[in-house]
Amino acid sequence: MATRLRRLGWKILARNWRIRAGELDLIALTGQVLVIVEVKSHHIGAKRGPTSPVLAVGPNKQRRIRRLSSAWIAGHGRRVAFREVRFDVVGITFDREGGVESLEHIEDAF
Repeated sequence: MATRLRRLGWKILARNWRIRAGELDLIALTGQVLVIVEVKSHHIGAKRGPTSPVLAVGPNKQRRIRRLSSAWIAGHGRRVAFREVRFDVVGITFDREGGVESLEHIEDAF
């Protein structure tokens, strides 16, 4: 996913950034916007979980991502010039052979 975003001109600031409270998948900059990207995936025919991977990012997960984002900004925000923060969700569905069946990128998801 990071490679795809780089091709679109985004600057990737962090991948899989972790602290004890959790992990942020991608932190990127596009223009003056700091984008926190949550990536979810599943396989076609999976018997558990939502029908679309993006539906796995419910209210509890959103709260956790916001808290983690605040922690990242507190530690790194002065080194990065941005005017706003946006939360995107990317859902990737894989076919039975492991190829990408579909990719859904929801900007400003929450």
